[in-house]
Amino acid sequence: MKPVIRVEGLEKRFKGNKAVDSVSFEIGKGEVVAILGPNGAGKSTTMHMLTGLLKPDAGQAELFGQEPGSPDVRQKVGAMLQDVSLMDAMKVRELIALFRGYYQKPMPLDTLIGLTGLSEEDLKKRTEKLSGGQKRRVSFALALAGNPDLLFFDEPTVGLDIRARSVFWSTVGRLAEEGKTIVFSTHYLQEADDTASRVLLFDRGRLIGDGSPEQIKGTLLRKTVSFRLREPVPAEKLQRLPHVLDSKIGRERIELETDDSDGLLGAIIRSDIGAYDIAIGTGRLEDAFISLTASEEEAV
Repeated sequence: MKPVIRVEGLEKRFKGNKAVDSVSFEIGKGEVVAILGPNGAGKSTTMHMLTGLLKPDAGQAELFGQEPGSPDVRQKVGAMLQDVSLMDAMKVRELIALFRGYYQKPMPLDTLIGLTGLSEEDLKKRTEKLSGGQKRRVSFALALAGNPDLLFFDEPTVGLDIRARSVFWSTVGRLAEEGKTIVFSTHYLQEADDTASRVLLFDRGRLIGDGSPEQIKGTLLRKTVSFRLREPVPAEKLQRLPHVLDSKIGRERIELETDDSDGLLGAIIRSDIGAYDIAIGTGRLEDAFISLTASEEEAV
């Protein structure tokens, strides 16, 4: 099966500086991919090239085997970019109707409204009267107007409250279940951990990591096994357990860092140290991201 997105050697420069530096990857149908990285990492620039808003200085990007921004591709793609700009002096319902008219097979209006959480009152408002959160919901509706197969979301939940963010990601989950391919960037790393099937990590314009959230965390983070003890045990005995890299002896719990949590867990169960209330920690995506970007900085 051909990839929905194919990127090879993609580069973009601004004033002589590389904003995107020789980036290559492929994304298949139905994947939910998070693009993560600090400010200035090249996330938005990459997304703008994929949506046809920017031309690359080198390399190639293809969507559905064609150049981004071509007429056929535009019928299959929806985008919600970071900067929300809506046409003034139009009611929301009129604006959505206008956008639906651009597509051969638009999403049914009732479905569109149900997915985006727009109320009847929202639909009657003029766009210049909308709050920031309402504008983002309208922008979401416009991205879905053509019932696209591929969706781009650039920092989609900025400015949304907790409830609105929850509704948004619930809708994204439903779209993914329908087989739509979704690419998004976010500063909320927990959103990527909870939602994405795959993570692309960017730093200083380069792709420095590619894998599932669990793979990224498993590669970069040491796992921990923590437990309580019925009776005190010498620290030296804990350190001699197989697969222990480091130990932290607390008043309530013992925490052992390990490169093989399964092997260490088996050794603890077989030992006579009297461990109970055992827990395995896998770390957070945020910790993995900090670890990876820190190692990249040290390498420069």
